[in-house]
Amino acid sequence: MKRVVIASNNPGKLRELSSLLDTLGLEAIAQSGFGITEAAEPHGTFIENALAKARHAAALTKLPAIADDSGLCVHALAGDPGVQSACYAGTEGDRAARDARNNAKLVAELAGVPDRSAYYYCVLVLVRFAEDPCPVFGDGLWHGEIVLEARGTRGFGYDAHFLLPVVGRTAAELFNEEKNRVSHRARAMAALAARLNELQPAED
Repeated sequence: MKRVVIASNNPGKLRELSSLLDTLGLEAIAQSGFGITEAAEPHGTFIENALAKARHAAALTKLPAIADDSGLCVHALAGDPGVQSACYAGTEGDRAARDARNNAKLVAELAGVPDRSAYYYCVLVLVRFAEDPCPVFGDGLWHGEIVLEARGTRGFGYDAHFLLPVVGRTAAELFNEEKNRVSHRARAMAALAARLNELQPAED
């Protein structure tokens, strides 16, 4: 397996996943290169949505596919935005407009709330073919807290409001190389790579 289709049209995810897959020696291809649109994400869990997206891309390309489903979970909001992170404030408009509304809603929900601890969660699913009976999974958590004032211009989604207390910076203030070493997506990729290594046939 040398080529893998990324089952996403999100520019931020594509950039990060392509970089992470490159470290595994895999050539990443965006599903948009095959004219594939985003798959439906009707499920209530990250893992079910990721699996659905991976199978969708693999079925249409006849290639191995990897999908990410991820989001921000805030303790004071009972885990919201969670699986609805991308459309927390609705589905209208382009990605930038949705991100702006999502962040505005998050800040409004947490105004006056003393505990703003949160975590990013990511699950990655790799299928070698559409009906692969043994998908490969990896997941990762990235703990932080929400700040009400946006800080930083890098990243995407909720990154400008996701503070890492240990370093005193938000995810949007990290350089790409820094983020790709410590993020939920990086941790999920490391877990998936370890699982792939376990599945390799033992040498005599």
